[in-house]
Order: sequence, then C-alpha cells, then structure tokens
Amino acid sequence: MKPISIHTEYITLGQFLKLADCISTGGQAKSFLQDAVIAVNGEPENRRGRKLRAQDIIKVEGCGEFQVVQG
Repeated sequence: MKPISIHTEYITLGQFLKLADCISTGGQAKSFLQDAVIAVNGEPENRRGRKLRAQDIIKVEGCGEFQVVQG
C-alpha cells in the first residue's frame, strides 16, 4: 500500500488520482472514473468530488492500493 501525503483537511478523488499517478492531468479524471473500478474504504466510488481524508484507503483497479496520510 502506497501512502499519499496531503497537507490539507481533505483532497478530492479527482485530485488524488493525479497525485497517485493514475492519471496525468486533472481533466482525465471524469472519463477515468467512468471506466475504472475504484473503492474507497471498501465501497465503490465514482464521484470525482468525493472528499478523501487521512486514513482513507483507496483501491484503483490497474493502478494500486493507496492510503491517504496527513503530511
């Protein structure tokens, strides 16, 4: 599991995908979320505005498993 460090209270799923190197630009988030299987804390998720906070665990099919950590 790869840690993704944030310095704010939360990060959106769209921003997270870019930080995690699953997408190269923020503009790709919408189409990526339509095609990819993503789970946040074990629940399916496809909203790019979903707020992720420290300790959340995100699994992205084909990209990996990540945990949000407060940095």
